[in-house]
Amino acid sequence: MKDATQIFKRHEGGPLLHIKDFPGKAQIYNPAPVQCGDETILLVSVVEHAATRGFGRDVGQTRVARSKDGINFTLSEENFIDPQEVGEPWDRYHHFIDNRVTKIDDWYYIVTPVMVNGFDSPIGMLGRTKDFKTYERIDTITQPKNRGASLFPEKINGKYYKLDRPGGGDGGDGDIWISASPDLVHWGEFKPVLAAGYRFWNVDKIGPTPPIKTDKGWLDIIHGVFTPAGGTYYYIGAMLLDLDEPWKVIGKTNSYLMMPEEPWEQHGNCDNVIFPCGAIADYDQDRIRLYYGACDFAICLATGSLSETVDACLKGL
Repeated sequence: MKDATQIFKRHEGGPLLHIKDFPGKAQIYNPAPVQCGDETILLVSVVEHAATRGFGRDVGQTRVARSKDGINFTLSEENFIDPQEVGEPWDRYHHFIDNRVTKIDDWYYIVTPVMVNGFDSPIGMLGRTKDFKTYERIDTITQPKNRGASLFPEKINGKYYKLDRPGGGDGGDGDIWISASPDLVHWGEFKPVLAAGYRFWNVDKIGPTPPIKTDKGWLDIIHGVFTPAGGTYYYIGAMLLDLDEPWKVIGKTNSYLMMPEEPWEQHGNCDNVIFPCGAIADYDQDRIRLYYGACDFAICLATGSLSETVDACLKGL
């Protein structure tokens, strides 16, 4: 294997969910995947043609898609995440999209980058669930702007950790940082992890997903953004972090894992975008299931070897 672009193979049947199959939906994209018992759960970002709240723009929502086989999904019509109460600041929060889900003990914790009407945003809102039927909001756990905050699945040396993606947008770079917490609410010990621009495919921005534990380090699927003369492109890559000192990058892919290649990845509501919010590790099969959004139009699946992805990071392929 000469580079990491050979590891992942797309699902032969094409997109698992596509906008054409959901009348009334303007956009459907960027799933947050997790295995919950015998079900594969995707928290799916959805925008209706008829916006449900009056913020002068389309309003994104989070819906739950469920599957027994990881291929055929049923998408709910009900919003899974709502403000839950009237009053400041929650009634300003909207656009519940691009979630990151991490299972810690018996709970599935969800970090949602929400827009705050009238304020600089997005910010990260933390909630949790046990069954993806009821949602409990906890608190806001990032400052603006922070898109893509992702929790580690266990404590490290007695502390919770999360990867942050401050900045980005309005011409600013988006880099990956890390922070620590005693309780998942109060965060500090901020450290830089990986800056955008270490290769051409992430010159503009780079962002994290919830890390996957392996015996060689924390594997993190990342996205990268590049804007050549022909327009903006989103890519998918990976990095590997030290198990005990997770702010240390011990490997990363120099090539991307995936780029927009299929027609549904190149043209849609937002052209040339493939975007991950997480991945599922099937350890007994040495497999990663990478569910990703395509052009704000479809949800797709690619699978690859877990060990090969780790090795590609360590070898800098």
